[in-house]
Amino acid sequence: MEKPKYRSALIVGTGPGLSASLARLLASNGLAVSLAARQTDKLAALAKETGAEVHACNAADQKEVADLFAALDAKGRTPDVVVYNASARVRGPLVDLPPDDVKRAIEISAFGAFLVSQQAARRMLPQSHGAIFLTGATAGVKGFALSATFAMGKFALRGLAQAMARELSPKGIHVAHFVIDGGIRSEARPVPADTPDSLLDPDAIAETYWNVMHQHRSAWSMEVEVRPWVERF
Repeated sequence: MEKPKYRSALIVGTGPGLSASLARLLASNGLAVSLAARQTDKLAALAKETGAEVHACNAADQKEVADLFAALDAKGRTPDVVVYNASARVRGPLVDLPPDDVKRAIEISAFGAFLVSQQAARRMLPQSHGAIFLTGATAGVKGFALSATFAMGKFALRGLAQAMARELSPKGIHVAHFVIDGGIRSEARPVPADTPDSLLDPDAIAETYWNVMHQHRSAWSMEVEVRPWVERF
C-alpha cells in the first residue's frame, strides 16, 4: 500500500513536552520543521537540535496566523503537516471566573485552532494532500468541576476536528483529533517510582501521531485516545 509522504511540518503551541518530541521525531525523519509559539525565548535549543525555524505567533490573532503562513510560503516551507497544540485554561468556581480570562482561554484553545486549520486547508486543498492534527484532552470528552473553561475550549476543538474531518477527508486531507487522556511526564512532573509508566511519555505520544500520519487513506483514524496503562477510563 502506498503511504502518504510529507515534506514540511508546522507545530503551533510549542513547548518542552509533546511538541518538542514531535519536532525531534519529524526532523529525524527528514521533514522541515517550523515551530510557532507566543513566547519563543525557550525554543532556541530545540531549534538548534532539530534545524527548525522559530516564529512568534499568537494563534488566536487572525493577522498573526495569516502572516505566519505567508512567511512559511515565502521561504518554501508551506506545511503539509500541521499540528495544533496550543491551549489555555482558567481554573476556579464557575461564579468566580473572570469573563475576559475565560474568553481569552477559549480563543487560544479553539478559535486559534480554527484560524490555523483554515490557513492550512487553503494550502492543502489544491494539492489534495495534507494532514491537520489537533491535540485534545480528557476535558474534550467530559467536563470536570472547576474546569469549565478548559472543557468549553476542548469540546469546541473536538467539534471542529469532527466537522473538518467529514469535510476535508474526501478531499485528501487527513484530519485527526488526539485525546490525551492523562498527565504527561516532564522534568517538573516525573513518574513516581512506585507506579512506573503511570504518566504519558511524550515520545510515545509523538510516535502515535507519526503512525496516524502514515495511515493508508482506506483506514484513516479521525480520533485517537492515548492513556497510560493504569489510567482510569
